[in-house]
Amino acid sequence: MAETVEDLTVAYSEGGVEVVKELDKAILTKGAWSTIVFRYREWDARKEAYGPDRYTIRRYQKRNDRYMPKAKFNISSADQARKLIDILSQWTAEAGEG
Repeated sequence: MAETVEDLTVAYSEGGVEVVKELDKAILTKGAWSTIVFRYREWDARKEAYGPDRYTIRRYQKRNDRYMPKAKFNISSADQARKLIDILSQWTAEAGEG
């Protein structure tokens, strides 16, 4: 596991193929508990191409100077991401936070 929050990634290779290609990440919180949202694509071996953009929110806990994965939520599509954005925008506006 990574020693710094900046080193955390969802990129993954297997047999010389980058199965999960990380496109971007945003660190939401740092510290003993860190939260990162990643944008990535998965390799589709049947099509020999990467699929559509996907998104995941990951929580890590730092223990013994290493970040360990503790929780994740995968956003399955751009449509689901837009719905999440809409409802969070609505809720924060209602609470006077946005």
